Amino acid sequence: MGLADNSIAFRRDLCDGRGDGALAAPHILPARDAYRFQPAIETMSRDALAALQWERLRAVLRRTYDRVAPYRAKCDAIGVRPEDLRRLDDLARFPFSLKTDLRDAYPFGLFAVPRADVLRLHASSGTTGRPTVVGYTSGDLDLWAELVARSLATAGARPGDVIHNAYGYGLFTGGLGFHGGAERLGATVVPASGGGTERQVTLLRDFAATVLCATPSYALNLAEVAERDGIDLRAGPLRLGLFGAEPWSEGMRAELSARLGIVARDVYGLSEVLGPGVAVECEAAAGLHGWEDHFLFETVHPETGASLPPGTPGELVITTLTKEALPMLRYRTRDITRLDVTPCACGRTHARIMRITGRSDDMLIIRGVNLYPSQVEAALVGVAGASPHYQLVVEHKGVMDTLTVRVEADPCLDPAGYAALAREIAHRIKSLIGVSAAIAVEATGTLPRSEGKAARVRDLRPAP
Repeated sequence: MGLADNSIAFRRDLCDGRGDGALAAPHILPARDAYRFQPAIETMSRDALAALQWERLRAVLRRTYDRVAPYRAKCDAIGVRPEDLRRLDDLARFPFSLKTDLRDAYPFGLFAVPRADVLRLHASSGTTGRPTVVGYTSGDLDLWAELVARSLATAGARPGDVIHNAYGYGLFTGGLGFHGGAERLGATVVPASGGGTERQVTLLRDFAATVLCATPSYALNLAEVAERDGIDLRAGPLRLGLFGAEPWSEGMRAELSARLGIVARDVYGLSEVLGPGVAVECEAAAGLHGWEDHFLFETVHPETGASLPPGTPGELVITTLTKEALPMLRYRTRDITRLDVTPCACGRTHARIMRITGRSDDMLIIRGVNLYPSQVEAALVGVAGASPHYQLVVEHKGVMDTLTVRVEADPCLDPAGYAALAREIAHRIKSLIGVSAAIAVEATGTLPRSEGKAARVRDLRPAP
């Protein structure tokens, strides 16, 4: 039996519930110790958090206005100064910070400290223009490690865990961000980075990893390679996954939980604000706690920029309260979510960022209908015979844009059932999203596998 055949046989055992590979409940994280990395901070009263935010906001606004000329020019252009901040709500009067500001000021024009005080630089790939460069002082690196350690512990990691870190190392903030936090927590770190998937599966088994940190699409790739090689990671000590850096659905959570035998937690961060460690899911799995002692969160209307009350879906805006090298005032993340400030069952008081449903700059408009790739993923949930691997292909044919959804069939499905599966998926997408799409059901292994962030969209329309 070849490797591909072995993978299909393993997956069919999952489907049929047979043998050592039979579906098993994922590890349940024990609530034995109610462990908190920083209990006093994590359970501060809302009033105490607001007072701390007020003190830190005044300081960072003053420092940014005085030291960062491009932001001062933005404020002066609309006639606001730091003295105009008299309460937290007044922040809405101040200008936004945008990704284009970082590119316009490339490389160091937004730093609020001398370049010599910056101990580390990270940057985006710059594939669509100048890269965005972020810097960290010694104090920033210490804060970063603290917040990632807090996030890991909130998700269920503990000192002494073996944490397999499959986020990319280098200029991307994910790898080194998780690495520093895991060490601060007191865990053993395996700095696997991205790629070399077969070797990573071997290390997961041989080093007895208990926690996996990766993008959800790459974690799924790890699961597939393990199945192909006949390695049942669910039989080992792996119990927890922290997945982020790309939008993912509840269906993907269920898939990862079943195939890896883990509890899958969502984690949120972005390089311009800090990197990983901005927010994370707790055991209640009812949103991601955003650490309000270091960040101030808002939601605004994606088109008008008008402030929205908590609970209303909109674009997430983040102000850093304690970063030294690169403070960000009202940074527009382009991530669509809503905020929940009601008490959480876990006892933590920090506001929750609800699951990111998409990015305003990833939104596709197909014949007048707005859609996000994650909506298509959600529509695939529960469709028997469909795998979580999909890709959206957008083209312009004749006088209109067209959408084709490429979906891999589960190995359990006989090819004779592909046509019926395509009809069912098309019906679900039409009824749930409101757009008609052509569906191409393809064999297992057809679509490219991710070693980082998944490429969900191929936009073949001519540039405007």
